[in-house]
Amino acid sequence: MNTSDILAHFGLKPSGTQIVHSPIDGAEIGRVAYDDAKSVEEKIGKSVQAFKAWREVPAPKRGELVRLFGDDLRANKEPLGRLVTLEAGKIVQEGLGEVQEMIDICDFAVGLSRQLYGLTIASERPGHRMMEQWLPAGVVGIVSAFNFPVAVWAWNAALALVCGDSVIWKPSEKTPLTALACQVLFERAAKRFAGAPAHLSQVILGLRDVGEAMARDPRVPVVSATGSTRMGRELAPVVAARFGKPILELGGNNAMIVAPSAKLDLALRAILFSAVGTAGQRCTSLRRLFVHDSIYDTLVPQLKAVYAKLPIGNPLDQSTLVGPLIDKQAFDNMERALGSARDEAGKISGGGRVLTDRFPHAFYVKPAIVEMKDQTPTVCHETFAPILYVMRYSKFDEAVAKQNAVPQGLSSCIFTQDMQEAEKFVSASGSDCGIANVNIGPSGAEIGGAFGGEKETGGGRESGSDAWKAYMRRQTATINYSDALPLAQGIEFAV
Repeated sequence: MNTSDILAHFGLKPSGTQIVHSPIDGAEIGRVAYDDAKSVEEKIGKSVQAFKAWREVPAPKRGELVRLFGDDLRANKEPLGRLVTLEAGKIVQEGLGEVQEMIDICDFAVGLSRQLYGLTIASERPGHRMMEQWLPAGVVGIVSAFNFPVAVWAWNAALALVCGDSVIWKPSEKTPLTALACQVLFERAAKRFAGAPAHLSQVILGLRDVGEAMARDPRVPVVSATGSTRMGRELAPVVAARFGKPILELGGNNAMIVAPSAKLDLALRAILFSAVGTAGQRCTSLRRLFVHDSIYDTLVPQLKAVYAKLPIGNPLDQSTLVGPLIDKQAFDNMERALGSARDEAGKISGGGRVLTDRFPHAFYVKPAIVEMKDQTPTVCHETFAPILYVMRYSKFDEAVAKQNAVPQGLSSCIFTQDMQEAEKFVSASGSDCGIANVNIGPSGAEIGGAFGGEKETGGGRESGSDAWKAYMRRQTATINYSDALPLAQGIEFAV
């Protein structure tokens, strides 16, 4: 399917004045119209009305809508995955994998719709029962980034919908077409459900001002935002000022420790996917590699040799492993970071723009390996590009300390066959990240576990485990079924 066929498949027609460019070749692939302050306000109002109706629908019935949506995703996995590739520049396998994540979270959410459990709590007062229950929160605003243009929305939306919330989605201005395609599929599912209120899911398009308008609105009690640390710093106070609940998924500066006992072939494969997958534009991309002195001179030359042969090119070609950066700004950031690393005595292999003859309006680069003597300020700063900083270490505790000595705390991993090292890495004195893996890379999280990180990563959790609680409000209720009115703490208050 070509671009026009894919857009036609979803009923999307170029309209509006805002041009959408593909990072593959810089060509125009569509046009959209941005929302203004008035339309955002109107959509939030419609979402409030949808929530009031949807919260009355039993949770297992709400799960049925998500099941139908998951069926539509299965039926449209190929065209939606290719649209992700066209708009975000991911290789085809990653585009399809992202849609599979959406399908998986729908399956998870369907089961969750029958498991929104509360607690029964023993009361100190005779003839009383206490219980804790979870109730729908309201309108959930979702702000997503270009690098996962559909999966992150689904992580949030699928859970929010079974929890009884309505959702409003502000996608990245770089990837609006995939959002509109998902909205089309959701509306198809809603029609088949024949009981979903109008405007249960909506999309708002625009730049920063649109997201800020949603974040400021007190009718949106929960705002889940994925993006840079800078974005989180600016958005979180806006939500907090009105006592809203932010769910933040921000920067990552993820590390791998390769211990002396590691299976090097396994580590090498994990390094490659984690460091160059999505052209280094994942929040869980591997950016820092700590290699033990005893194996450094074996592993690093092997890594450089594989890097030199990486297939870089059009992500629609099945043989391609490294597609383009999203735009010129991403390329400029990569060049700036490599320049800073060079100034800090870094030894650079790779880097630089390629394929300019075939794609003069796109930004393909060679992934870079930068050997550093120490963890400099440049290494501690996350650059959203395929740059891997490599450093030596001699003692395990030293490696863990260096891994933790950055502002971000999303994902981490160690390759080791030493049980003591593995267990210590995932202990309280080990990795300080929200994700800690042993003998797998930091990238490619499954939907069953809660996804998120600590420190400047924001502390939010999305997707699996008990992340659903963020989309609900907790209520403690006490029921008196006696004829007396005893007070807690044995207080006597005679009238």
